[in-house]
Amino acid sequence: MTVLDVRPDTTSSWRPPTARRPAPRVLRGRDGDPAWVRPGVLSLLAGTAVLYLWGLGSSGWANSFYSAAAQASTHSWKALFFGSLDSANSITVDKPPAALWVMDLSARLFGLSSWSILVPEALMGVATVGLIYLTVRRIFSPAAGLLAGAVMALTPVTTLMFRFNNPDALLVLLVVAAAYAVTRAVESAASGASTRWLLLAGLLVGTGFITKMMQAFLVVPAFGLAYLVAADTTLRRRIGQLLAAGAAMLVASGWWVAIVTLWPADARPYVGGSQDNSVLSLIVGYNGLGRLTGHEAGSVGIDGVGKPGLLRLFSTQFGGQCSWLLPAALLLLVATLWLSRHAPRTDPRRAQLVLWGGWLLVTGATFSMMSGITHPYYTVALAPATSVLVGIGATSLWARREERLARVVLAGAVALTAWWSVQLLDRTPGWQLWLRLLVLFAGGAAVVGIATTPLHRRRRESLIAAAALVASLAGPAAYSVVTATRPHTGSLPMAGPVITPARTLDADAATHRNGGLLDAPTVPHALATVLAAGAAGYRWVAATVGSEDAAGYQLASRRPVMSIGGYNGTDPSPTSARFESLVAQGQVHYFIPGGAGLSGDGSNTGTTPAAQITAWVEANFRPATVDGTTLYDLSTN
Repeated sequence: MTVLDVRPDTTSSWRPPTARRPAPRVLRGRDGDPAWVRPGVLSLLAGTAVLYLWGLGSSGWANSFYSAAAQASTHSWKALFFGSLDSANSITVDKPPAALWVMDLSARLFGLSSWSILVPEALMGVATVGLIYLTVRRIFSPAAGLLAGAVMALTPVTTLMFRFNNPDALLVLLVVAAAYAVTRAVESAASGASTRWLLLAGLLVGTGFITKMMQAFLVVPAFGLAYLVAADTTLRRRIGQLLAAGAAMLVASGWWVAIVTLWPADARPYVGGSQDNSVLSLIVGYNGLGRLTGHEAGSVGIDGVGKPGLLRLFSTQFGGQCSWLLPAALLLLVATLWLSRHAPRTDPRRAQLVLWGGWLLVTGATFSMMSGITHPYYTVALAPATSVLVGIGATSLWARREERLARVVLAGAVALTAWWSVQLLDRTPGWQLWLRLLVLFAGGAAVVGIATTPLHRRRRESLIAAAALVASLAGPAAYSVVTATRPHTGSLPMAGPVITPARTLDADAATHRNGGLLDAPTVPHALATVLAAGAAGYRWVAATVGSEDAAGYQLASRRPVMSIGGYNGTDPSPTSARFESLVAQGQVHYFIPGGAGLSGDGSNTGTTPAAQITAWVEANFRPATVDGTTLYDLSTN
């Protein structure tokens, strides 16, 4: 036996191995996590960022209505606070201003541009996907969180709205953050730390109210029920904590409303969307009960597309936006609730089912049955609940795949999703025909595999899971990619490929489907030059009927333009007498004819202030034409 000489050889380049420095926590993730978890999370967030940011500037001003308000805020802090459409503060937009504040501050920091307005929306989308992952993995597993996050990121209407500047992006981020807070509250109830989480949830939902008013409250029943049912503390304490959270919600939602209400009406802009210059009327009427009943003062008769009913979300206009995995989410919700029937009251997993299931059912029922103004893009509010229920349902049943019920439900969910995806793809005749075959093949393979593959064959199970993912996500992913590759403008954007009127679509529905309805006009350069050159000495460089036209002229000239009648020309602002007085004082330079003031049913009665103002201008001033656009110089008769 010889002794091995372990002294280092100084004649070679070999050196004793040194201890490896551990990878940064951001790369290696939490202790105990499998090695794939953190790369998976980073890939999910990076992929979401690419999808939401790629070619973002192609949409230009996107919804010019809100972009014009952002432009106004860069010149007036008063316009920023109230959400005015113009920096001269004639009228506000028809929503509260929280979503505008994000764009406003970005435009002030980086200058007004398409990117400064839209990039914050995309980043809110990435944050939302990250919050969904964190919420789900906290109670279930990293795999469940990743699946939920991927479904959220790839839902077509989600891709659309996080690349657009409507209020929905901020609203969704706020209510998802509130859901995370409620999850933490349920989790920490036994330790006594839940109150602060519930208060945070109330503040977040309240901020959602000053983003899009009553829609933010649709999640409240589910949040309250989840905590009331599952929190590990006394019933008396649970009720008291929920009342405190409700108070926090009212404070967060009411402070801006109180200031606007108490502010002298003649010292602030008119409250757009109301018929009496009252923010309370806006809350209860146009943006509140009127959306449910259809009795909205000032509505132009456009109630979205699709008739009210239980199947509205699956209709031609709504289905491709949000419903790809909606049937599967409902099936998985029922199955997982049944399997948790013997769990203790405080089971956190069932609490999550109550929270997200209640969110889906209440919001879905509201959107399905409301008779007032309803647009397909509203359904972005369903995406978080649908995504989470798919994530937790699929992974929970997969973990129990040795049970017959779990295998049957999983196979049924995949089959149902594949079939419905093909139905939705068939609504775009001739578009990507190969995709239908891929979905059918992958779905069939996954269903057969789930039903017949022996347990614990990892390679086969991996192939089955991959086939199920392709069958479930290929359709919405394709819609999302095509959504990200084309511009979206106007007030009624739609996700997915452009289609033309066909047997299933009438002309109005096709206009909605392709976008461009209620879009700002393309302003000729010569006209913008004339407006800007004549701005000196005038409070408003021009006035026109309707906010979309006003926004287009304002963004082109970078000067305040008065929107007569507000968004659709029906608001009594300004009155005919008030407008004539402003003209006499030399505060308005030009008048550009637009859409006549419409009555509530969409007809032109000629009795609205907008119609009266138009008639007065046409009777007292001479028209001129600049590059094909008619305008009246109000400085001379």
